[in-house]
Amino acid sequence: MSDDLPDLRASHGDRDRVVDALRVAAGDGRLDAEELDIRLERALGARTLGELAGLTADLGFAADDVIVIEQGGGRYVKEGRWRVPARIELRTQLCRVTLDFTQAVITASVLRIEAELLHCKLFIVSPPGIAIDTDGLTRTYSKVKIHSKDTAADPRLLIELAGTLVHAKIIERRRRR
Repeated sequence: MSDDLPDLRASHGDRDRVVDALRVAAGDGRLDAEELDIRLERALGARTLGELAGLTADLGFAADDVIVIEQGGGRYVKEGRWRVPARIELRTQLCRVTLDFTQAVITASVLRIEAELLHCKLFIVSPPGIAIDTDGLTRTYSKVKIHSKDTAADPRLLIELAGTLVHAKIIERRRRR
């Protein structure tokens, strides 16, 4: 899960991502049925991110390289101290999503957000040093309000947005240090 936060308590979502990763590994033939059962039991009983990381460390990928957000209605908020993955899959409708990068642990230089937004609002809260590229978006009756597109040539994090927006808004809110 996270080398820099191994003692942080694991959430249900953290455990679910590891379970999914283990099942994919078994489907790929990297784990046999017995090993899968053992690791699934450990994943479901894990208390910390470090325990979860150990269950996928030898499989060639980290369980939190992808965050999948699928939601119909309501709100989804990712804020505080969280590890930014390499990719976020965002499939929402009639929903308000907030991704706050102010205190996020950034370990890679690029984050790809693959979005399918239907009647949604996505708020990206970004501190200085983050640039957002929206060239990969297809918009139908949608609005994108990004401030950091023309920031420094070498951002600390480049967020690449790709996908489809239908009656949706993506709004960046800037946070100062």
